[in-house]
Amino acid sequence: MNKRTAESHRFAAPFLTLILIPLVLTVAGWAQAGTSAREPTGAVETPSATQEQKISPQEAEKLFRSVDEILRFASKDTLFPIKREVKRRLVSRDEVADYVTKHTSEDEDAKRLRRSELVLKKFGLLPRDFDLGKFLVSLLKEQVAGYYDPKTKTVNLLDWLGADQQKPVLAHELTHALQDQSFNLEKYMKPADADLDKKKEITFQDIANDEISTTRQAVVEGQAMVVLVDYMLAPMGQSLQDAPQVVDALKQGMLVGSPDAVQFQNAPIYMKEALTFPYRYGIDFIAEMVTKGGKPQAFAALFENPPRTTRQIMQPQTYLAGERLEPMPLPDFRQVFKNYDRFDLGAIGEFDVAVLIDQYAGAETSQRMYPHWRGGYYYAARPKGDPGAPLALLYVSRWSNPEKASEFAAIYARALAKRYTHVHDLGQNGNDPEVQTTALEKLTGKRAWLTEDGPVVVEAEGDTVLIVESVDQPATEKLEQEVFLTTAPAAK
Repeated sequence: MNKRTAESHRFAAPFLTLILIPLVLTVAGWAQAGTSAREPTGAVETPSATQEQKISPQEAEKLFRSVDEILRFASKDTLFPIKREVKRRLVSRDEVADYVTKHTSEDEDAKRLRRSELVLKKFGLLPRDFDLGKFLVSLLKEQVAGYYDPKTKTVNLLDWLGADQQKPVLAHELTHALQDQSFNLEKYMKPADADLDKKKEITFQDIANDEISTTRQAVVEGQAMVVLVDYMLAPMGQSLQDAPQVVDALKQGMLVGSPDAVQFQNAPIYMKEALTFPYRYGIDFIAEMVTKGGKPQAFAALFENPPRTTRQIMQPQTYLAGERLEPMPLPDFRQVFKNYDRFDLGAIGEFDVAVLIDQYAGAETSQRMYPHWRGGYYYAARPKGDPGAPLALLYVSRWSNPEKASEFAAIYARALAKRYTHVHDLGQNGNDPEVQTTALEKLTGKRAWLTEDGPVVVEAEGDTVLIVESVDQPATEKLEQEVFLTTAPAAK
């Protein structure tokens, strides 16, 4: 999915460390207590915005002096060389808020934000009345723990947290600085320069780049998380490989959030997952690379040969095996949607499918199903001359075998009742309309419904599922012909 919905996905300011302050302080508290991070003995409280105090000039000086020391630690831990001094700056909460607001309100970012918001709502991943832009700004103001700005080559430190509290986060952000010095983070995070809004002919590589950006963010953040954990455990003579409990606690805490993290606590499932994906899955991916190939494989090599799909991040063995999925053939978007204006398009990867199934059918079903994903994309459009019409949506999903494809089709169909107020089952192609949609376990062939937003068609044929929503009948028929006549076998 066009995942420009988190700091890692091009909406908010780049390389902000999110959801970390309470977690870092908690794990640091275990370390200070000498518990070797076995079990939490009590969280260190994080000062709220209303009770916080500014750090003293002496603490600020101590924090600034620690930058060079921690930079050397990060360099040794990653094997990234220090090529130049890293600029440092102390910022207030208001300055962080201004920075976040600026990066989420600039023209291009605001357009992307609005597009992705409507697509996520169409899929039922965000409530219809959810304001994504407002949420992201509020969340980042609440959760930001520090950030490295690749444009100014500056690490920004917070003037409302003490020096010792910020040091683990500083290890994380200085890892970004080292990555940037060797590999140019801004360039690395943009696998293609083409503006899809202006591109007439869309290729599968254009869509694949959506996934590639997400996986590269997981590499960048996963490496920085490993250094953060190693830095916290270093006083005890340990590292991430010695204390997997710390990683498990961090990942669990990221999804739960701290009691005072109001914005995060109230966030929809998709937002929690998308915001934490680069950290939770990234740290596991990097840890696996360290185990299998050592630090050269886990750090520099991933910039030279980065993973390409969220599947490779979520299942590192597929990256290590060099798995390459067959590109999915695309319909002629310009011809099929000639009566529509293109609105948005992107990949729907294994991560997106995992969250989609989690929201539609629960975590257990998601865990069982998502490893069988083998490809997916969406295309959203508006009827020409009717900007107020419901968003038209095409979603094509490919699976490891026909059985999993039919199961996913049924999961998607059952969820229609949760997404729409009025759902009238029209049956079709051998599917008995007397079998209630909510009772479907498998869906093969074609089935259609009528909703307040227009028709919905779900069709499973072989390993491929075609989903068309709010699209007129002639365009739907053309899509059926093109998708099922051109589908290629999936990689097993």
